[in-house]
Amino acid sequence: MHRRKFIGAGSALVALSLMTPTASRAAQNPGRETIKTRETANPTLQIKDIVIGAGQPKVIVSTTSENAQQTLQYIDSIADRNDFNVLELRIDALENGTNATATAKLTQQISSRLGNKLLLVTFRTSAEGGKKTISDREYAALYRTLLEQGEFDLLDIEMFRDKALTTPLITLAHKKGRYVILSSHELHSTPSAQIIVSRLREQQARGADILKFAAMPQGPADVLTLLNATLEMHQRYAQRPLLTMSMGETGVLSRMSGELTGSALTFGMIGDASASGQVAAEDLHNVLGVVHKGMAS
Repeated sequence: MHRRKFIGAGSALVALSLMTPTASRAAQNPGRETIKTRETANPTLQIKDIVIGAGQPKVIVSTTSENAQQTLQYIDSIADRNDFNVLELRIDALENGTNATATAKLTQQISSRLGNKLLLVTFRTSAEGGKKTISDREYAALYRTLLEQGEFDLLDIEMFRDKALTTPLITLAHKKGRYVILSSHELHSTPSAQIIVSRLREQQARGADILKFAAMPQGPADVLTLLNATLEMHQRYAQRPLLTMSMGETGVLSRMSGELTGSALTFGMIGDASASGQVAAEDLHNVLGVVHKGMAS
């Protein structure tokens, strides 16, 4: 699709997202409040010089390489680019990703190459769309070693791993000066807005620094459900930055509309995609800039 047409279509769908049944009822009943907004400022999180939750959404790109050498070569080739802010090391993609000592060393090597960009470490389990199956005990043990020996800024913890094992990880991460993303992924469908908001609120209550939810849409209505749930969470409950997305090609607009709905981060790709629906980081960065300029005018 031509870029101008793509942006135009995006703007139309964002506008449509505000006319869900709830919004439509409000239009029929002027003066009736449908979402009670918070009286506090938008939640932000500053790590280094990067302020998550202020301005346009920050862009994350993920590694997909299978070994350390390829990963470092990839990072060397992109580290100076200005179209992303956070590098996600997908350790589940690595052949020896469960070797905690080797992976901790890799995080040190990557951090030294990123300059002011942030490093996010993620082991995405197969249950939530990742490359490998791992027990909850192995998952927690791997993360404990990484927190003790590694060098990174953010750690993604899946909220449905055993709480008895992951709650101490959140505590340890904060003790080590790291920030936690609690995440939830629905790979085959999109739940109701009520469920989405409930999960994000649970993540917040459990001490997450960034709240993440991703779901696969079955059609455009599911994308609108995700966008409206994000907006409701942002306006009513959020005390932490949000990271939400509707996956696949149908959900691509959700990766670009965060400044409207309150999603403070988004995923792009440089090279191979780590998940369906990702677009090139350069294009994503440009579209986010257009949206930001338009909303600021």
